[in-house]
Amino acid sequence: MPKMKTHKGAAKRFKKTGTGKFKREHAYTSHMFSHKSNKQKRNLDKSAIATPTLANKLKKLINN
Repeated sequence: MPKMKTHKGAAKRFKKTGTGKFKREHAYTSHMFSHKSNKQKRNLDKSAIATPTLANKLKKLINN
C-alpha cells in the first residue's frame, strides 16, 4: 500500500505542538476592523488549540 500523502491545505493551517495538540489561528482577522472592539481584535490575534474532535481528523490529514 502506498504512503499517505500529507494534506497540504491542512498542513499550512495547523501546526502540531510538542504535546501532540494542533495549534490554529482565528478567523475574521483580515479586514473590517472598524466595528470590532479592541478586546475582540486583541483576542483574535492569539492562536488557539483545535478541538479534540477536529484533532482526530487532523491526525489523518497531517501525518508527521
